[in-house]
Amino acid sequence: MAGAAVIIGASGGIGGALADAIADEGAFDVVHRFGRSLKGDAHCDVTDESSIAAAAARVAKGPAPTLVIVASGLLHEGDSGPEKALGQIDGEWMLRNFAVNSVGPMLVAKHFVPLLPRTGTPVFAALSARVGSITDNRLGGWYSYRASKTALNMLIRTVAIEAKRMSDRSIVVALHPGTVDTALSKPFQGNVAPGQLFDAGRAAVQLLDVIDGLGPKDSGRIFAWDGAEIVP
Repeated sequence: MAGAAVIIGASGGIGGALADAIADEGAFDVVHRFGRSLKGDAHCDVTDESSIAAAAARVAKGPAPTLVIVASGLLHEGDSGPEKALGQIDGEWMLRNFAVNSVGPMLVAKHFVPLLPRTGTPVFAALSARVGSITDNRLGGWYSYRASKTALNMLIRTVAIEAKRMSDRSIVVALHPGTVDTALSKPFQGNVAPGQLFDAGRAAVQLLDVIDGLGPKDSGRIFAWDGAEIVP
């Protein structure tokens, strides 16, 4: 797939592994790496629209992006993390989850989806989570994280509808990477079933394999690391 690949969140574990894997495959003319902790032209914070706009302006110089992946995400920060009960809900923490996990990817979509080429099968993907599925929620808890990922899934579906009007072969999807051995999941790995904790490199390859298997009919849907569709 010629053109440019763009990874937003390339300073994170999965994002960095995705950028490395894409570069190793050599299928793109350019691989753009953007992240909150990266400096200079590579800096991009999904909660700062001006930095997203600057990143998009850099990419807009060409070649056109045929793959954009938003790999940023928030699960815990400082003393704050997933709530186990209603009494733990904090309004500011809930808003912070939505800012990073829901609004942030949409700001990226706002600036990057218009850059996708009108021909071929360009892909815009954002990392979501199975816990964002309303149907699959049997354990409760994790209010802010669950809700922010549920919102992301709905927003991805909505973006997919608009993107079809620009290019009827565009693909806009949400992807669940599984539980990956990164700083994001580190405090919550104790209950992961054997064989279900992936290193970042493996997770990246699995996600790219899923993307390679997608077609325009899959746009607006949510897929897990093994290619199985997740019911919203």
